[in-house]
Amino acid sequence: MTSRSATTLRSRYVAQAASDLEENHRRQQELAEELALLKQEEALLSDILNLAERHDVTSDTSRLPGQAQRGAVLTPARPAGETEPVSAIPPGPASKGAAGAVEKTRESIAKAAPPQPLLGDVLLKLLSTHEEPRLARELRDELLEKHPGRMPTPQVVRNTLESLVAKGRIRRHKQQRSVMYVLVETAPDDAGTA
Repeated sequence: MTSRSATTLRSRYVAQAASDLEENHRRQQELAEELALLKQEEALLSDILNLAERHDVTSDTSRLPGQAQRGAVLTPARPAGETEPVSAIPPGPASKGAAGAVEKTRESIAKAAPPQPLLGDVLLKLLSTHEEPRLARELRDELLEKHPGRMPTPQVVRNTLESLVAKGRIRRHKQQRSVMYVLVETAPDDAGTA
């Protein structure tokens, strides 16, 4: 190989490496923007999930802000100083798609079916059909079977049951390592004073 062809070959390799490096940097920038958008979307979805869990756990029948009108968009309350993740989306071609997806998520929540009964009320109704204590897992399985539109996590079901225990509406029984729940029976004279 002559020195001229070696120089030509070397310059081609250098040019190719420089081009590949530039493409690599461009792709890294795209992925960094996409990752930032996914993190923001994750934060929004976490807020929505937390709001839904808080709503399911409470037995208060009052509506959440934003539910007073059909079609209102639910937005979780934020502590002072925090901003909504959607507003922090950096400008760029990829952000338009993520912003649209976030907006579609909000719209789908707003157009969701009318409010369902509170999870606590549904669990109380399920417990009222059983005379013996039930495991949280059994209650969740029964809930998923009888209310296929509801998909609470096992932790949400346990938290709701514990909330009902704290309110004196159900009792907790421990058998070995299992925790079971049973409806508190109210005496006929208690029903009039409650």
